[in-house]
Amino acid sequence: MTDTGKVLYIIVCAAGPAGDVGKLVTMAQDDGWTVQIVATPNALDFIDVPALEKQTGRPIRSQYRKPGDPKPPRADAIIVAPATYNTINKFAQGIADTYALGLLAEAPGLGIPVVVLPFVNSALAAREPFRRNVVQLRAEGIRVLLGSNQFEPHDPGEGSEHAAAFPWQLALGELCL
Repeated sequence: MTDTGKVLYIIVCAAGPAGDVGKLVTMAQDDGWTVQIVATPNALDFIDVPALEKQTGRPIRSQYRKPGDPKPPRADAIIVAPATYNTINKFAQGIADTYALGLLAEAPGLGIPVVVLPFVNSALAAREPFRRNVVQLRAEGIRVLLGSNQFEPHDPGEGSEHAAAFPWQLALGELCL
């Protein structure tokens, strides 16, 4: 665990590459970030919670803290990876029905840089509501890494073939602090 005062929240969603989020943690720590993992409730089934808590030295958060619980450090930046269709759409619409989405809802207003690295199939990515929401997030300054020269959606039913090649480094490379 690195404790430089530079805090990166990694919000991990329930998608194929989630089990490899430790790769992003390692890259971030090598760049001097203290990492706090926030998992969507469904992502908890995709990740190795004890291994990631050991790697980061911090508990994985998936729910709001209880009164009296210590506050986690404030994020200096947030990466959402792998970001699902559902999370991207809810984020764009300001829906905060989970702890992860609550953090994302506040981040633009707090001036916290957010990078979103989607893992969606091409059928979902082609839907007008999704495309509109990506445009809306970008208009708010959110870096959504989707499209030419970034990350392309995979064909429906082929996510597992693409999960191992998920480009974690793209998200970290977008943080300009």
